Amino acid sequence: MTDEDGYFGGAVAAQYDETSADVFDPAVVGPAVDFLAGLAGTGRALELGIGTGRIALPLAARGVPVHGVDLSRAMVAELRAKPGGDAIPVTVGDFTSATAGTTFSLAYLVFNTIMNVTSQDAQVECFRNAAAHLEPGGCFVVEVMVPELRALPPGQRAVPFQVSPTRWAFDLYDVATQQMSSNYVEVVDGRGSYRSIPFRYAWPAELDLMARIAGLRLRERWDGWTRAPFTAESRQHVSVWEKPA
Repeated sequence: MTDEDGYFGGAVAAQYDETSADVFDPAVVGPAVDFLAGLAGTGRALELGIGTGRIALPLAARGVPVHGVDLSRAMVAELRAKPGGDAIPVTVGDFTSATAGTTFSLAYLVFNTIMNVTSQDAQVECFRNAAAHLEPGGCFVVEVMVPELRALPPGQRAVPFQVSPTRWAFDLYDVATQQMSSNYVEVVDGRGSYRSIPFRYAWPAELDLMARIAGLRLRERWDGWTRAPFTAESRQHVSVWEKPA
């Protein structure tokens, strides 16, 4: 994540809300905003990877002052074009190191965005940066998938997650390095295109260790925003780490 827009440049940013429409559904956004607003209380919130404002805008509408960090100027431009988007301050930069200039009662990183950080060292720096922005007693929240390794057939590395007559998408895993990529093949008007986005997956226990390195401690972990119990069958988790008061 060193280039100006990362993998979320102009063409991707312009279609982001449409191609991710399922996670913009109020039934998905509402519980996340409720969860985060409850943790923020009367304090400020910092969103790492604010994107086009899917969470930040409704959270701000709830009265929580939100500051964002994002590497992609194109995604921030999409945020700015929305009602209320101009009122949210955004620091353009890499959220493993960019600073917002103040402290917060809540920092959060949602929708698997921690995986956009593709090395273990950089993921540790993300936790350290979040911790540095937190007030004593503040919380860092991460929403991320549990690696789908159980879905891998023996001897195979690919897990399809979208199949249609014109679009095929699959995740490709390297279990030796914890590297993976999401790959998209699309045919429009008889012409094909291919896009690949690299990620690094991490298990919950590894994230807990990163948090400890950053001076945070696990407060709670759930299967999702509605606080369903996290179990061995969970395919994602919402984890909350707290900075000691």
